[in-house]
Amino acid sequence: MRRWSIAFIVSLAIAISYLDRQTLPWAIKAIQADIPISNQVKAFLDSAFLITYGLMYLGGGWMLDRLGTRRGFLVVMIFWSLACASHGFAGGIFMLAASRLLLGVGEGGGFPAATRAVAEWFPVHERATAMGIVNAGTAVGAVIAPPLIVFVLTQIHWLDLASWRWVFFLTGGLGLVWALWWWKTYSPPPESVESAAVSSAPTPTITVGALLQHREVWGVVLAKFLSDAAWYFYLFWLPKYLFDAHHFDLKQAGSLGWIPYAASGVGCLCGGGLSSWLLGRGHTVNRARKLALGASAALMPWVMLVPHAPSVAWVLAIFSVAFFGQQSWSTLVMILPTDLVPKSALGKLAGLVGLGGAMGGVVLGQLAGWLLDHGFSYTPVLMIAGSLHLLAFGVICIAIPRLQPLRFSPLST
Repeated sequence: MRRWSIAFIVSLAIAISYLDRQTLPWAIKAIQADIPISNQVKAFLDSAFLITYGLMYLGGGWMLDRLGTRRGFLVVMIFWSLACASHGFAGGIFMLAASRLLLGVGEGGGFPAATRAVAEWFPVHERATAMGIVNAGTAVGAVIAPPLIVFVLTQIHWLDLASWRWVFFLTGGLGLVWALWWWKTYSPPPESVESAAVSSAPTPTITVGALLQHREVWGVVLAKFLSDAAWYFYLFWLPKYLFDAHHFDLKQAGSLGWIPYAASGVGCLCGGGLSSWLLGRGHTVNRARKLALGASAALMPWVMLVPHAPSVAWVLAIFSVAFFGQQSWSTLVMILPTDLVPKSALGKLAGLVGLGGAMGGVVLGQLAGWLLDHGFSYTPVLMIAGSLHLLAFGVICIAIPRLQPLRFSPLST
């Protein structure tokens, strides 16, 4: 059916976004040959991306609510693709930081656009599965990143430019190709489809201030702050951990580094699929979402065992469990806004949630960089990261005792 093809197209966009943001972590060793980068400088570059990503996640939601899904997604994809390519021109830390800032600005609109597309085309009982397919794009991009980047680093030396520069040029080019495809193929659903796909009736515009009057909104934002702090640490620091702690070379990075990300893709499908299955078995939305969220969070503390793992195989296996649980969790958290607010406010709420997650990534990333440059091992950070999803699940249960559409008074809209 057409709506599932839409989920596939959007999933590819998310795959490209995760490929683009993984270019720096996986090419870091090659870049360091030309531009010295310490752990704290790396954390600074990661934070440069996350700060603008989080702010534009909110701004992107606002923009999507006004431009619509088709035009809005086109704008953000073109912008972030050009920003990704700009890394290849960097001659120092300043230019790298500027490129990371711009990449965050562009990618900040990606998931708000994806959330809108899902809400436009899918009814409530199919949204978790659809978002699972979309969120699986994160794994596809991250799985492709290690072997593709290693191939470019070892095989591409065109025009006498350093191979790491071509990593950014080529990945940026992929996004521009997708943007052309999107413009030619996507259109909003016809009225008859939209009426079946979107459960909420038209409502007055709901402001960010009106959203923040509800503790449920604060609960989702705080939960995302906690859980994404762990996720961005894994995403941006796993390559360097493998290089530093297990002395991976480029060959090992390309052949083994993709494994945890592949597990995360399975998690995307399983989390959303479990929630949809529970709904099909007669469970309420509240119970279906929370049972799946709790099961996902329970997988995360195992990452604390990584420093004690007897071999690289065990390290990758444990990280795979954590990545599976994280993306199962992430799929479900991204669906919560569609359960809480009408379509007119989805972009804003998705933006608030994304902003919270990005700021969590900044905090834990800065802590990791400081600890590693001051003689600490990865153990303390892994202990923190392994506990955050359980805390986040507790926040959701307390802040949202019953998951149901929020009520907005006319004075707050």
